[in-house]
Amino acid sequence: MHIDTHSHLYETKFDVDREDVLQRMKEEGVTNIVVGVSLETSKQAIELAKKEEQVVGATIGVHPTDTNEKFDTKVYEELLCDEVVGVGECGFDYYRTPKEEVYVHQREIFEAQVVFAAENDLPLMLHVRPSENSTDAHDDALEVLELYQKTYGGAVRGNAHFFTSTKEIARAYLELGFTIAFPGVITFAPELAEVVRDVPLDMMLAETDAPYAAPEPHRGKRNEPVFVIDTIKAIAEIRGEDFDTVAKQLQKNAQTVFLKAKSPKDSLMS
Repeated sequence: MHIDTHSHLYETKFDVDREDVLQRMKEEGVTNIVVGVSLETSKQAIELAKKEEQVVGATIGVHPTDTNEKFDTKVYEELLCDEVVGVGECGFDYYRTPKEEVYVHQREIFEAQVVFAAENDLPLMLHVRPSENSTDAHDDALEVLELYQKTYGGAVRGNAHFFTSTKEIARAYLELGFTIAFPGVITFAPELAEVVRDVPLDMMLAETDAPYAAPEPHRGKRNEPVFVIDTIKAIAEIRGEDFDTVAKQLQKNAQTVFLKAKSPKDSLMS
């Protein structure tokens, strides 16, 4: 089986044919982690994980730009259940709004989620998007993670979602024990090949971020979790490695990061 470690299946773009999307996943042996970006979508992610066998987990948290919400620890504690496998997506995003306008708010909600994740023994699902031609958001995220590892050690752990930065930045996350998740962008962005080859196979994940950023040969269409297979194929081709070997290791990595303590649907991953 394959696992898409990041999608938003609750989005309205799936309302018309969500059951068909899930059926295609079942037919192709694809399971999925659904990622929350707000309180409401975190609840929706949990409901999908409870209801759908192809959804093996949910993450709960506040996206740095998709909402102006605070992260209320007491409210999110009430959401904790077997289906919750991570916190986020959370981090910094300066792509559309200058850092000086959003840094204070984004750091506050990011730090709250880092602490919440560590204290509840959950991995982080990082969303880090720098301003154009910069690594500013990554620099700030790494600073926060390093700071809290001094307090919580290896309990501050997780995954860098939708990674499209440099191999130097990737190595900085790896040094902190974070995995690197590659999206479908690698199927049409040759400049990322060097990073895909540089990251150790046992420290990477594959994802779609569905319904966004569909890989080749589906560009321009709505993305969906089953397209993670195209991303896995691209990883194998870029690295010059056997597809089955790569797919099996990526599945194992996803289990290690997000599903190791979650038993209800582990059998779906074997």
